[in-house]
Amino acid sequence: MKLPAPRGPVSEFVISALAQEPHDLGAVDDPATDDDLHLTLFVLYELHYRGWDGVDDRWEWHPGLIALRTRSEALFEADLRALAVPETDLDVPHALIAMTRDDSGPQLSKFIRGRASMAQFREFATHRGVYHLREADPHTFAIPRLSGPAKAALIEIQIDEYGGGVARRMHQELFKDTMTALNLDTTYGAYVDVVPAPTLANNNLMSFFGLHRRLRGALLGHLAAYEMTSTAPNRNYGNGLRRLGGDEKATRFYDEHVEADAVHEQIAAFDMCGAFAAAEPELAGDVLFGAACALALENRWAQHVLDKWAAGESSLR
Repeated sequence: MKLPAPRGPVSEFVISALAQEPHDLGAVDDPATDDDLHLTLFVLYELHYRGWDGVDDRWEWHPGLIALRTRSEALFEADLRALAVPETDLDVPHALIAMTRDDSGPQLSKFIRGRASMAQFREFATHRGVYHLREADPHTFAIPRLSGPAKAALIEIQIDEYGGGVARRMHQELFKDTMTALNLDTTYGAYVDVVPAPTLANNNLMSFFGLHRRLRGALLGHLAAYEMTSTAPNRNYGNGLRRLGGDEKATRFYDEHVEADAVHEQIAAFDMCGAFAAAEPELAGDVLFGAACALALENRWAQHVLDKWAAGESSLR
């Protein structure tokens, strides 16, 4: 993947650091909306996935970049910790159910189902492509950090995400079919340059949780929140694309999630997060923290998109 163009002083630091020309970390006014901070984190995190064209793989653990990532993550985590987190004296599975049943957030999927234009659906898929082209990968970091029933449950979910070992059925590949039908570039990371901070923050959240063993509970809570809030929105997305003329192949990604995630909901809440909380009760609160972060950042992103569209503007950069 090609390095994205610098957007400001922090990302210029990253690009120059990769060229072995260190600079100072720039100031960040609002970690929730700072494009530069989240581009920086995305660039650094990608070194742990598929890397960057022309960048030696040994940069993944360069002390200077790890130090920069640590400082950037501190800003990001401070923003996350300021989010409202539910009480932790409830049993985790039922607390997750209560959290994910709240339907008071931005109604992006309903807008897409009934009102979005083809241009808006293409924008929506452009945002989502940053995540969906590596969909299951961040949560897979948790597998070696778990044991027993929680590990088995996570693997059960991930097996479906990876198409049961059949490459063409992997959800990453199914989304390529959707992007192809929309005449979008299916190259991994093709749209990192054009998506705003809320989109990058959603992706960075998964990587932040996934790359820190101390946050393994938060990573499971994040995955649970995604699985438990996926069925209805994906039904809306699929129906919205059909309304716009999308065929069976174009909508298969969304239709697959309607079926798979209806099963995953119970596995994620009870077999994965419930078992994890029982095995490591001191981390039960982290599970709910991860779920709360997933829901809050998703709502931020959805509100950004809807606000831009309501103003007659593009939701992309």
